[in-house]
Formats: sequence, C-alpha cells, structure tokens
Amino acid sequence: MHANQTDTRAGLPPRVGFVVSKAVGGSVVRNRTKRVLRHLMAARVPGIPAGVDLVVRANPASSAATTPELSAELDRLLPKALRGRS
Repeated sequence: MHANQTDTRAGLPPRVGFVVSKAVGGSVVRNRTKRVLRHLMAARVPGIPAGVDLVVRANPASSAATTPELSAELDRLLPKALRGRS
C-alpha cells in the first residue's frame, strides 16, 4: 500500500484505488479479489486522514487468501502506509 497527500487535496475526502494485475489470476479471480478489498477498505476509510490518496495493490497470494486473512493484512499494513500523515 502507498499513501500520498498533497496540498491540492487537503481537506478533501480520502480516495482509495486498487491495483489487481493479471498475476493475481483470471478476470473472475481479479474481480472477486477487488470486490473483497473494496468491501474491507470501505470500513477503514473513516480512519484515513482527509486528502490522502491510497493505492492498495493485491499480490498474487491475495487470490488464495480468505477474507479474514485479507482483513488482517490490511489492518497490519494500513498504519505503515499512513505513518506520518494525519
């Protein structure tokens, strides 16, 4: 995950984008993975500071991960991505 904050976005709601490459799997697997990540991130958006752009990149192992496993990884990585931004 990577977070970026610029002065032009200060005060605006945070934005979250997703990158799920073909390395994750076929289109059905990629879309399912993206839907799960989108659902999990929706609950976490209120904790993201205003003006932050966040990109969540799914690695190939995410296609085999369960929803609780993906949730735990987001909980582990999100604070690292947002470190120093508040």
